[in-house]
Amino acid sequence: MSTLATGVLRYLEEVLGVEASGLRPWAHSNELPYFLRDAFAFHELALLGQPILLATGRVEAKQSLKDVRIWLDKVKSLTGLPVVYVTDALASYDRRRLIAQKISFVVPGNQLYLPDLGLDLREYFRKRAPAADTALSPSAQAMLITALLRQPWQADWQPSAVAVALGYTPMTLSRAVKELTAAGVATAYTVGRVRWLRMELPPAQIWERAKPALRTPVKRTVWVAGRGHDADRPRRVAGLSALALGSMLAEPRSPVYAVTAAEWKAATNAGVRALPEPEAGAEEWQLWRYSPALIPDVTTVDPLSLMLSLEDNADDRVQLALDELKAQLPW
Repeated sequence: MSTLATGVLRYLEEVLGVEASGLRPWAHSNELPYFLRDAFAFHELALLGQPILLATGRVEAKQSLKDVRIWLDKVKSLTGLPVVYVTDALASYDRRRLIAQKISFVVPGNQLYLPDLGLDLREYFRKRAPAADTALSPSAQAMLITALLRQPWQADWQPSAVAVALGYTPMTLSRAVKELTAAGVATAYTVGRVRWLRMELPPAQIWERAKPALRTPVKRTVWVAGRGHDADRPRRVAGLSALALGSMLAEPRSPVYAVTAAEWKAATNAGVRALPEPEAGAEEWQLWRYSPALIPDVTTVDPLSLMLSLEDNADDRVQLALDELKAQLPW
């Protein structure tokens, strides 16, 4: 029996104070199309006298929210039963999208939303951004993202080489290695006098494992008057401007660029000033916690940092564009 499915049973009983009974694998799963069986594990139970079907997302199957909505509608039309999406965690923007589309879901221990049964009980939500003491430092996050995006993919890599490329000191390197190994995304070993890191899982799985310890690279945002020449602008396109270049999203009214703290200081020394509020022709500059140039020879910030910077944007168009960007990752 699925651990998540039994977690749903206990959670329903704890929250509703009623008995949910008859939890068992759904006997008619084999009658569903293969793609639905590949995406979900199905269980049935009775709640408040109403039979419902649990569709637990399989960890090994990639599921966008768009796919989940379409697939659950298909299951509901084939079975005639209320269908509930079950997952172990949901980002805040995914939760909002599911609720907006009236899609029933349960996150055991966190939230249930069952509009077919008239229930919307929100207790507390797993946060995408971790507490400061569990989050990776900006330097460790930058090193991990650099390693994940290297082509061709290499499970074994020298953190010292990445640190040198990013301009980190030996002390920063040592701290980052400790953080990455403590987070369970890499194991350290030594060959001769050279320290190596090994990522035991494929990059997509490493990324999913690491995400709870990652946070937006954007420290703060400033608005500056439009620059007269391209040479005066920051070198990396960021935010909605970068997302528009990699998806069908329309470009924002104001261009968005990313700079480091040192680049911002140099710009202010050269006379650039932050505007008190946006104005016509202004540019949005994001001050990043780490270098926005993790990938050489491109004009935009890297896609993983870009996704982190926009993951809490509530605009459905932005989230769809992020899904589009995720599908383009070199994994």
